[in-house]
Amino acid sequence: MRIARRSLIGLALGLGLAAIPAAAQGRDGPLVLAAASLQESMTAAADAWAHKGHPRPVISFAASSVLARQVTAGARADLFVSADLEWMDFLDQRAMLAPATRAPFLGNRLVLVARANALAERRPLAAMLRGRIAVADPASVPAGRYAEEALRKLKLWDKAAPQLVRAENVRAALALVERGAAPYGIVYATDARASARVRVAGVFPQSSHPPIVYPLARLKTSTHPEAEGFRRFLLSGEGRAIFFRFGFSRR
Repeated sequence: MRIARRSLIGLALGLGLAAIPAAAQGRDGPLVLAAASLQESMTAAADAWAHKGHPRPVISFAASSVLARQVTAGARADLFVSADLEWMDFLDQRAMLAPATRAPFLGNRLVLVARANALAERRPLAAMLRGRIAVADPASVPAGRYAEEALRKLKLWDKAAPQLVRAENVRAALALVERGAAPYGIVYATDARASARVRVAGVFPQSSHPPIVYPLARLKTSTHPEAEGFRRFLLSGEGRAIFFRFGFSRR
């Protein structure tokens, strides 16, 4: 069985299906595909749901682009939470969402971070965008797309683009700053809040990029009897309050 499982995982990776937890094959709770920036908050929400006596959801975290492509490549899951509208639209246009289950869920802010032990300076964003800048890949990852939009709107893209260190998701970009591999990074405010090793060096104006919206939906292939209940819990006042504690905003 162990050899067979390894073979299946290898085949999935070969097809471009990123790491959906192996536990999901024999799971008790629904499988949730969630944007990387939701790691702490979605884990807390799953725990809260389990404390109510429900089977604990299994969660797979990655860039929204990776998760959406998993679904189109045949990965079976129950819920999808994207960090932007575009990747939810991507699945919606392919009729992969359960009807009437898509809903706006959360909001966020875009910030510039530096290592916590770096010298704090009160300078405009333009003055700080020197040297390597860690960012989720703007070609596909929501945090990177927002970053590119903001830099273009602020007329800083031409200066910043050659210095970008592109990461596979926003948490990977955060890690580059934490390790000192880049002096600055562009991440969500909630990512900065989740790390004691970085500080917020600047906040991008909300007018510099499209609103950061996290939509939530149940997938058409979902068969888990708990999936709809957990979706409704996440959208409830009690469920959203968990995410607000981690710095997310209403949307």
